[in-house]
Amino acid sequence: MSKHNVLAKLPTSCPIETLTQDYVANLSLVLTQLESSRVRALVNQLLEMKRAGGTLYLCGNGGSAANAVHLANDFTFGISPSGNALKVEALSANSSVLTCLGNDIGYENIFSHQLKVKGHKNDVLMVLSGSGNSENIIRAISEAKQIGMHTVGILGFSGGKAKPMLDSAFHFDINDMQISEDTQVIIGHILMKALFKELSRV
Repeated sequence: MSKHNVLAKLPTSCPIETLTQDYVANLSLVLTQLESSRVRALVNQLLEMKRAGGTLYLCGNGGSAANAVHLANDFTFGISPSGNALKVEALSANSSVLTCLGNDIGYENIFSHQLKVKGHKNDVLMVLSGSGNSENIIRAISEAKQIGMHTVGILGFSGGKAKPMLDSAFHFDINDMQISEDTQVIIGHILMKALFKELSRV
């Protein structure tokens, strides 16, 4: 065997490192679309909802459903560990309700029917959707508007059918589902911190 063994030449660019750098760069860029004044307006809306005794309802599908549950936790405890928090419910959380409604009246009605039963004009609906086109999201917004609820959404891609229906939309123009879902949690955490500060003054 030759004493001059040649090691395999490593690629000059590692695909995983490139993917990581691109992901971070894209997420950072898309977050520049977030307007702080709109966050302030939503904080005020949620505080007004709280004063009126309303409930924040969150819904989404897939990863967005998990984010709805995550944020319901943050708004129940994170904004006020002492208990002066929001009344909040993730419509995606109860598997018995979801499977019952999906089986009996169709998956497209799993959120709207819950709002029909529980919703009130002093409540707020927050939809989390990458595409903004899921039929159960569209029907939830329609039901909320019929009730007189304020509607807000965190959307990706083009904003879909949901964007023009909402009273307020945080729309991030990015064709990437994972980054779209990241923005949902990031805005949720900003809201949690802002509400914590506001409610700490009370």
